[in-house]
Amino acid sequence: MAKTEISASEARPREAAVPFNPMIIVAPLVGWLVPGAGHLVQRRWIRGLLLMVSVVLMFSLGLAMNGKVYQPNAGDLLDILGFVGDLGTGGLYLLSRFQEWGSAAIAAAAANYGTIFIVAAGLLNIMCVVDAYHIAQGRKQ
Repeated sequence: MAKTEISASEARPREAAVPFNPMIIVAPLVGWLVPGAGHLVQRRWIRGLLLMVSVVLMFSLGLAMNGKVYQPNAGDLLDILGFVGDLGTGGLYLLSRFQEWGSAAIAAAAANYGTIFIVAAGLLNIMCVVDAYHIAQGRKQ
């Protein structure tokens, strides 16, 4: 009897071709631009509305406390990280830069808390974008 050898490539099952889902690109992009919208376009109504209210409320409270909205710079490392956090709010960041909100000098102790609220809103929105991406991929329900 002849011994048949199976190569390593034949031993592995072949992966089925997964069709391209445009929601993988649309949901994170829309979710970054408008907080919570990445979930709304995927018909996750409650989660999308809760995230939208949370991010917008945190951002608004930060501005109401005279928080600083960071501008792009190449200076201090904490300013760069603050800018990345603020940029996470997407459309809210663009609107605040266009309207020049949060550009006043920090004069009150509450302004530091406001700045942290704005950065935290951006970081929360980044987490929402990643969540919308995972839902679009089918990794999460």
